[in-house]
Amino acid sequence: MIVVLIGPPGAGKGTQANIFCKSKELFHFSTGDILRDEIKKKSEIGQKIENIINAGKLVGDEIIIDIVEKILSEELSRNNGILFDGFPRNIDQARGFDEVLKKKKQKIDYVIHISIDKEEVIKRIQKRQSEENRVDDGIDVLKSRIDVYLKETTPLIDLYKKQNLLKTLNGMQSIENVSNDMSKSIDKI
Repeated sequence: MIVVLIGPPGAGKGTQANIFCKSKELFHFSTGDILRDEIKKKSEIGQKIENIINAGKLVGDEIIIDIVEKILSEELSRNNGILFDGFPRNIDQARGFDEVLKKKKQKIDYVIHISIDKEEVIKRIQKRQSEENRVDDGIDVLKSRIDVYLKETTPLIDLYKKQNLLKTLNGMQSIENVSNDMSKSIDKI
């Protein structure tokens, strides 16, 4: 089972992915966590990633696609599936993802879109920044991330809607209600 979870920064994707993956025994592919791990390792690629993220931009598609292909090879057979949290982020990544999935004889089963308004995004990110002190949650970086999301990620909603894969959830609800809605939306598991 392949599930894609999309939504703006601060929509609660990570929280919902953690809950859902534990209950359904899926591997949680968190783009942000994987990229932050590379930064912590201080690897050459980690330093490149850090500069890109701190500027409020998205990491290059080639780097992400390579990481996705590696994770699919390693984790698909060990779990009931993979939930992709924060990937794909744009149309080019979606095309690259489709190519990788075809090579692996897989397909996307569901795309869950957590929808929240911009004011709530800002409120949640500011709270997270104060609690976790994440460099990528600063107000200037946040505004850039929202702009990038609106420009590059929003077209995915139309793409997946046309493919009859998209299920949009109201992310303004409590964590529990969003989680329940997510479980009800995915009926194959």
